[in-house]
Amino acid sequence: MKIIATIEARMSSSRLPGKVLKPILGRPNLELLIERLRLARGLNDVVVATTTNPADDAIEALARTLGVRCYRGSEDDVLDRVLQAAKSVNADVIVEITGDCPLIDPGVVDQLVDRYLSNKFDYVANTLHRTFPRGLDTQVFATRTLEEVWSLTQDPADREHVSLYIYEHPERFSLHNVESVLPEKHWQHRLTVDTPEDFALIETIFERLYPQNPAFTLHDVIDILEKEPELTEINQEIRQKALH
Repeated sequence: MKIIATIEARMSSSRLPGKVLKPILGRPNLELLIERLRLARGLNDVVVATTTNPADDAIEALARTLGVRCYRGSEDDVLDRVLQAAKSVNADVIVEITGDCPLIDPGVVDQLVDRYLSNKFDYVANTLHRTFPRGLDTQVFATRTLEEVWSLTQDPADREHVSLYIYEHPERFSLHNVESVLPEKHWQHRLTVDTPEDFALIETIFERLYPQNPAFTLHDVIDILEKEPELTEINQEIRQKALH
């Protein structure tokens, strides 16, 4: 069984254009995300799913430099882009990751992959009920499940948000949420990159942790936020965009 992480990445972000290639410690944050995913023992490979927009040539070039496969498809039909990216590397199982999550924890990824493989759920995620900070988002499902969704819906929201149709139809798909062991006060942290404020926080965390231990974990991040609670004020006013 081939388990592949797909990374949705494009340069044309509305709130922070070019965010996936903004440098942290002199390296594109997409590169740091890929590095962290490569530490996950449950993944066979990583594929970047970007668009045919010429602005995304730079993303393909980075992937090539890093020895990572890159698939280019529709900018708006992200569902199709991710599906075709997975099929391009013969993935049996998709671990869906977005390019705005450079703090992804390989241990969390492995936890979800293990839960998926040891059960018969159609969809395993840590986002159905959020007990992980935003930015640790991981979703696991079979390529054949996404193929089924592809044939079932043309709704623009479903096509933009890859797994939306799956988790909004629990009568059709069996869903499972993985819970964290974090105290509830940490559930609402924003550890994703969508705005300049988000980026400032993520950059600071990497500067604190990466030089001493490139394989730092979510718990290391939480320790920093416990010691320096003022860091969470950097992006505490930012609100997530609605899906619908």
